[in-house]
Amino acid sequence: MEYKETEIKGVWVLTPKVFNDNRGYFFESWRQSDFDEHIGCHVEFIQDNESKSSYGVLRGLHYQKGDYSQAKLVRVIKGRVVDVAVDIRKSSPTFGKYVMVDLSEDNKRQFFIPRGFAHGFLVLSPEAIFTYKVDNVYAPSEEASIKWNDPTINIHWPIDASDVVTSEKDLKRGLSLNEAELFE
Repeated sequence: MEYKETEIKGVWVLTPKVFNDNRGYFFESWRQSDFDEHIGCHVEFIQDNESKSSYGVLRGLHYQKGDYSQAKLVRVIKGRVVDVAVDIRKSSPTFGKYVMVDLSEDNKRQFFIPRGFAHGFLVLSPEAIFTYKVDNVYAPSEEASIKWNDPTINIHWPIDASDVVTSEKDLKRGLSLNEAELFE
């Protein structure tokens, strides 16, 4: 596995070594000791989640507050997405900045997003199956969302805004970065 830290400290892209032959392919997608060594801290993932979405679906920018914040390790099993992590740690030198990574069934990359970040992804293929590991349980009362098109963050999504499909909940509950409850 190749580990590459992004321009935001603590956010990593993991690219596996894929072995292809006439039968298909094989790769190791997760090894705790390898992850701990490269990331420099121990993150214990306790739950795996999966979603299926169609072209233009944008899920995010989500996070959980306080004691229920989550680190995530995400990847795409089928299709292609752009995945975004936004630094919402007020004391961080990269506060309000984002990293965007292309994840697909072809490149098999994974994206590690530590606690203190809002997270979202946009589906670019006809369909995408997205999976992620989290290190904390989901707590509906601690769920928060920042608007996917907040001009303060100014994410450059690769499709026209009129083609974006988002949930009613995100439309109603998404806040601007300036209104959102942030991390210290």
